[in-house]
Amino acid sequence: MEHEERPIAPSLGVDVVPVLTHALRARGQDTLTALLLLVLWTGFFAVDMASAPEGGPPVPIWSTAYAVVCFVHWSAHAAAGRGSAAYVVDKRTLRQALRGSGSPRALSVLLPVGVPALTLAYWVFTFWSLSQGVNNWVGIIFPLLLAVPVWMHRARVAAVMRAELGQETFAHLPRPFPTSTYHRRIAQAIDREQYAGLTIYDPSRPFIGMGLPYEPWSFALELKRRKGADTSGGSLAPFTGRTIVELIRPRLEALRQAAAATSRDRLKDLEIEEFVYLPVGPQRPQVAYDDHTVRRHLAESVNEGGEARRYFLRVRVGAWDEQVVVSVLVRVHTQGGMLVLEVVPHVLTPIRPEFRAVDVIAARGEEDLLRDGVRAFLTAPAAGFAAAVSTVRSAVSGFRTWLADPRRAVPDGPADSVRELAAAKEVSLFQEMDVSRYVKTVQDRIASGVRDALRSQGYETDQFEQQIVQISEGGIYIGAMSGGAVAQGAGAEAKHLTGSGGGGR
Repeated sequence: MEHEERPIAPSLGVDVVPVLTHALRARGQDTLTALLLLVLWTGFFAVDMASAPEGGPPVPIWSTAYAVVCFVHWSAHAAAGRGSAAYVVDKRTLRQALRGSGSPRALSVLLPVGVPALTLAYWVFTFWSLSQGVNNWVGIIFPLLLAVPVWMHRARVAAVMRAELGQETFAHLPRPFPTSTYHRRIAQAIDREQYAGLTIYDPSRPFIGMGLPYEPWSFALELKRRKGADTSGGSLAPFTGRTIVELIRPRLEALRQAAAATSRDRLKDLEIEEFVYLPVGPQRPQVAYDDHTVRRHLAESVNEGGEARRYFLRVRVGAWDEQVVVSVLVRVHTQGGMLVLEVVPHVLTPIRPEFRAVDVIAARGEEDLLRDGVRAFLTAPAAGFAAAVSTVRSAVSGFRTWLADPRRAVPDGPADSVRELAAAKEVSLFQEMDVSRYVKTVQDRIASGVRDALRSQGYETDQFEQQIVQISEGGIYIGAMSGGAVAQGAGAEAKHLTGSGGGGR
């Protein structure tokens, strides 16, 4: 929201507009909860000061003590990496979360025990003081009242998750769209950009939205005519990047058809499309994403091999219900008697577990009031402080946006992707095996397409076959690259042998 001058990154397997709509709705709910809590906290401090013993200073003892409890609860959640949401849905224990976030061992042991102990100490001391004749009803009633807005907030969020965000209901409901004029303008810009065949990029931040790079490689090959080949050129079409792309595409399509006919492998849903990256230039509203403009950029960039505008053939496999997305970007161009091939695989890792908790809540059905009330009471200390932090951040963000006036800012490329921000850091062993298989299979079809393109044009293929060798371990060895060698795959080793004309193991 603070950078309206930045276009959105390519959206792979996700519609960003509903994400934006529900995020704005959640922010509004957080703000409402924070305002209700602010009213209660104001009353808590006022009544606490008014009930101070006569003859002494009006010190808010109980409200201050409970504020410390709330701050410690929120700090523990923040240390565990749970953010500042008023509704915490992470199913991990605090100890597990702290261990996963790289916290010191002492902190991961102390906080899960110390936070409940501090809360228990507050309530024990409160009731003990009451039994001793101290008039401290304010220290009991207001903490219970502070749990009511959290209870209401949890009930509203759970109702939205059950009624609108469940897997069975989301697809059948109308597509949510922001209501305010400002946010509708942003949503309309997202609709133009997220599935277009071109995207704007910043040179220092390429491939935003594609995920993590997965062993990218490239090579340059001198084109040499095969002995005995017809060099008259009369029957041969010009050997260009488009020529090679048109030979690669049928092999990928055949791979998709074969997978669909013989198995349930995700390769049957393999997507093939042409894509072009444009450097930052005009203002965001001035960039055209219509079909005619996109086709023109694709036609002009496929053979130019320029540094700024870059053409790629994008091959995408959405596996594990779109939790693991493999994208292989292929760029090929022929200039100056050279063939240059660049293959850039990327992997989007699964959504973090806390985001998938919506499925658990949606499948749970109607909540038991007593059970949900107890949950609200136990999470109220952290949730109340989190709602306040979230509201303050929203206010600061809104002020910064107004101050910066991003519509008139210098044009810029995407800096983040919503899907990447929600992704986990690791994949399971099964998922890693699938990713490796998808990438190797697609790369094999790419290599065969390039080889056939060379043969059809009467060029030698021996050097090409020597430079790209697929072995049983799955490594790809590339030789004769600027006097060096590259070896890929687990346990691979590359050595440069002077005078050998290539790389070896």
